[in-house]
Amino acid sequence: MGKYASGKHALAISDRSGMAFPYTEMVREWNGSLVHISEFEAKQPQLQPKPVGSDPQALYNPRPQPESKTSLILLGNNPFTSVIYSGTTYVNVFSEDHQRAAGDIVRFRGPPEVISAGSGGADARNLQSFTNIPTFDNVSDLNNANGFTIALGQIDSSGNVTGATTTDSLTDPINYFYITSTSNATTGNIQGGGDNCSAGPVTLEVVNG
Repeated sequence: MGKYASGKHALAISDRSGMAFPYTEMVREWNGSLVHISEFEAKQPQLQPKPVGSDPQALYNPRPQPESKTSLILLGNNPFTSVIYSGTTYVNVFSEDHQRAAGDIVRFRGPPEVISAGSGGADARNLQSFTNIPTFDNVSDLNNANGFTIALGQIDSSGNVTGATTTDSLTDPINYFYITSTSNATTGNIQGGGDNCSAGPVTLEVVNG
């Protein structure tokens, strides 16, 4: 097979500028063009981008926040108000921003108390129990362990429910709900319950298993 001449005395014409350069100083670009070394342009990186994978989404060994447990909502001072309508006793409950829905079952509890280890009872969790809500206006069933089915708003002695649709006052269903009592109130429109009462689920979950 024949050999090519070295071209050390030859000239070559640049495909870019059209000028003559020493043959030995010519280089070939990625697109096939023969150019002088001073005119050489590398291939634009954007013409051949590297593949990019998807962004990582999951963490290694994650510890997601556990689902929130239904807890007690502390009520204000004397949050219960007795109402007598058509021979039936109702109790309005003020619980600011209670976030409950009509038909929810709510159990009321009196102030908490520390109990000794080994004490029984459905609420004897983490050495804590609850005292009874004191009777007021002859309403004595607020300590019902089965709870009450609630309705939103605030009922009056004429059977009207205020706050069932309004959103701009303290009678708003955001702040009030009411229950039907099995007791027979004697006067009506009497507040009671005292301090540190709470509204929550029928059964409390163990916090420190």
